[in-house]
Amino acid sequence: MNERLVDVFKGLGRPLHTFPVQIEDEDTATEDDYKAKALELAAHVQLVPQADVGNMTARLHISRPGPATPIGDDLHILYGTRQGLEKVVAVRAYFIWQQEGCPDSQAEQHWFRALDQHIRERAYFLWLNEGCPEGRAGEHWCGSVEFETY
Repeated sequence: MNERLVDVFKGLGRPLHTFPVQIEDEDTATEDDYKAKALELAAHVQLVPQADVGNMTARLHISRPGPATPIGDDLHILYGTRQGLEKVVAVRAYFIWQQEGCPDSQAEQHWFRALDQHIRERAYFLWLNEGCPEGRAGEHWCGSVEFETY
């Protein structure tokens, strides 16, 4: 599979993120296919509030001087995947373990505390990203728990 970099924008201006996009049948894939997949990824990782998803645009990445790195590297390609979640939670659990003085036999407790913290932060971020709607915090909590644990 051939990988192409696709920049995603909110309207016009500076790219929000550059996604590495792969399409299985690259022989028949068009430029629009790569753009469409990048926009799907951007909507999935919620680069913008849900109401602004329709305003996002994409274009194939244009070379620029310097190292060839995607824009928006803070959103890792595994963001939103089971493997990405496990990595984030493992790192957080390690820091909790260190903060508590590296005790023995508490790895499971640290793991679940880290997972709980991560889910709470995700729910809060989604709620903020949607404009802090009244009465919808619980909906974001349930959605985050469902997304992160299944």
